[in-house]
Amino acid sequence: MKRIVEIVPARPGWYARWRLGPDATRCYPVTLWALLEENDGGGREVVGVDCVGQWPGEDDDADANFVRYLFQTPDSGVPEDAEPAPAGRAGSRPAVPAA
Repeated sequence: MKRIVEIVPARPGWYARWRLGPDATRCYPVTLWALLEENDGGGREVVGVDCVGQWPGEDDDADANFVRYLFQTPDSGVPEDAEPAPAGRAGSRPAVPAA
């Protein structure tokens, strides 16, 4: 089991890329970073939570597989596979990983 140690807002330009199928990916803006720690203090990891409430390691999202985080400076535009939050999904799941 992990616990949340710290949460910080993500700077503009960070995206989480998800694979939806063999030839389909989507990027969503990362809204926050969460530092997670094992209850025994043995390990830590940082996960980004995107604008639709997804994060790597999430148990209940079998529709997409996390690929990677990427950064694009805000003045260079958005990734070609970027999508805004789908209507009705933003805020439909917890905004942070369950500890």
